[in-house]
Amino acid sequence: MRRHQRSRSFIAALIWGPWLFEGKHVRDDTLAPSAGIIVTGLCTMLVALGAGAVAALGLHYTHKSHKQTEALFEHTREKDREQAELTREGQVTERYVEAIKLLASGHLTERLGAIYALERIMRDSEKDHATVVEVLAAFVRQHSPWKPDAGTGATEPEVRPSDDVQAALTVLGRRPEREEAFRIDLRRTDLRGADLQRARLQRTVMTKAHLEDANLARADLAKADLAGPPWTEHGCCSPRYTARS
Repeated sequence: MRRHQRSRSFIAALIWGPWLFEGKHVRDDTLAPSAGIIVTGLCTMLVALGAGAVAALGLHYTHKSHKQTEALFEHTREKDREQAELTREGQVTERYVEAIKLLASGHLTERLGAIYALERIMRDSEKDHATVVEVLAAFVRQHSPWKPDAGTGATEPEVRPSDDVQAALTVLGRRPEREEAFRIDLRRTDLRGADLQRARLQRTVMTKAHLEDANLARADLAKADLAGPPWTEHGCCSPRYTARS
């Protein structure tokens, strides 16, 4: 609207400006026709230059105002992104705290729910990846430690991890493929009969962990630390440790 008003003012100034200032000279009978034309043209040029200067200033301030509006909009959008990120982080923190509480529950179903909730957090939040992995590994170490008097005799009945320990191992084995500066710590754990097929356990520290009858079919154990009994005692390729298909 303002642009159209400025355009109309500019056109009116070009048409009527010279007549307002030099009309009496143009109508003077004693003035030569050519001189009147020169006077009129000069005045028209001056008016046009003035109007152009005014229009240029208007464009300059319009452009400046537009830039300021853009900067304000970008600032507001950045603030909105920051607020959304803070809100998301707050929600993740609440979910994490609730999952940790359930992980210490005396009910199996609640512990299972906590383990899978932690898996969801690990997938949704890359920055919490290492924390969730360490929590789940600590859960396995705490709930399935190797007890020296457990025995590994041939007459011993089939041993398998509890459902919650197996769930934690499964989540660890299928965690998202991300760069990890840490190593999963499963040392001195009782993983006999565990289902670890296709598990991603590369670089995992499993020193003195017992894996008798564990299903290691297609498991990735690249650079895993398997030192100490019973590996040195029986060998990783003995019948006790052969991966089951």
